[in-house]
Amino acid sequence: MKINNVADESFRPYGRILKDLEMTELLKAMESTPLPEDVIYVPSDEALETLSICKVMQDSVYGGLPVQIGYCNGHNSLLNGLEYHRSSEINVAVTDMILLLGRQQDIEEDYTYDTSKVEAFLVPKGTAVEVYATTLHYAPCGVDGEGFRCVVVLPKGTNYDIEQPKNTKEDCLLAASNKWLIAHEDAKIDGAFVGLKGINVSV
Repeated sequence: MKINNVADESFRPYGRILKDLEMTELLKAMESTPLPEDVIYVPSDEALETLSICKVMQDSVYGGLPVQIGYCNGHNSLLNGLEYHRSSEINVAVTDMILLLGRQQDIEEDYTYDTSKVEAFLVPKGTAVEVYATTLHYAPCGVDGEGFRCVVVLPKGTNYDIEQPKNTKEDCLLAASNKWLIAHEDAKIDGAFVGLKGINVSV
């Protein structure tokens, strides 16, 4: 599939590049985080949250809201699922990586989504991007089969276990706190709503 660059105009509906952040300390700290053969996600990492960038993220990027800084690392080349939050997510590419993205507006009334609408974007090493709340996303993919390391910044309390409510139809997608997930059947994600139609996109 065609892989665009986050610097391209085509990325603008999905997010923006954050250009005014000093991330040398953060990128250095991420070098000691694990890089497994599968994918690991840690919502909150105490060592990363002691860095000066944490207060910058809280005060400037999130306008004073408490934040958590974690990471998503590993090896991946498949879409597997698409999630969204009620808030933007900040991703910092510690290595080159590819994001597979869609638009929440393209989710059907029955909460299915056609994977042919997914677009791929290269995030070069050292780049920080804001992924908008209406952007569908999931774990990054590596480049040329290599592993990836990605910093993930979100409002504090996101992506933790909760008991799924039964108040609205959308609740069937609620997979964790502030996380709505639509999975592909091939991914076999335990308990997830299976609603991705079409191929399990790969890069």
